[in-house]
Amino acid sequence: MKANSTRVKGKNFRDFCGKPLFKWILDSLLAVEEIDQIVINTDARDILAENGLIGTDRILIRDRKAEICGDEVSMNLVLADDVANIEADIYLMTHTTNPLLSSKTIKQALDQYSAALENDKADSLFTVNKIQTRFYSSKCEAINHDPDNLIPTQDLEPWYEENSNLYLFNRESFKSTNARIGSRPTMMVSPALECSDIDTPDDWDRAVVMTHYMKDKGLVKV
Repeated sequence: MKANSTRVKGKNFRDFCGKPLFKWILDSLLAVEEIDQIVINTDARDILAENGLIGTDRILIRDRKAEICGDEVSMNLVLADDVANIEADIYLMTHTTNPLLSSKTIKQALDQYSAALENDKADSLFTVNKIQTRFYSSKCEAINHDPDNLIPTQDLEPWYEENSNLYLFNRESFKSTNARIGSRPTMMVSPALECSDIDTPDDWDRAVVMTHYMKDKGLVKV
């Protein structure tokens, strides 16, 4: 959790529909009993304290080392530092910028990943968006369909977009690639309404609109 953000200044701590942005995913994680410990790797311990968050028996705040701070640092390097210092059977990674990811979806992912490990079907899991629409290259060339034979989009081969919402891995899978996605990953399609990932001002605005919609439908609570 970085103190500074390039495109949306201070986004991790800005008010988002009634509470600081970081509180949304934190509350979802805390509601999952299967998660024993939540590790926050940050260069903003003081800002967290100003927002009422300090370490507890379930929340560990780790000060991010200077050499892995900055916008150009790969998140895999940050994860490598956590994996090297925190013992765990399973590591779950998500972001402050995924405010609508629900505890139900997190638990579903844990269950799916645990089953994959038990049956030796995969070593890691990440969430995706399932997309069935017509794609073109920058040269206006059809990529995944025949423009002269327009079959219904629901009959197109689905493509899957990594949505940067949730990753599950273990020490062995991380070692195989030095990354959160191991050498034998599996995917889980996550609910479309939950897949906000806030990187830009437009992302922020869309997530606010979606949150108000979901609040009106009783799908989220502040």
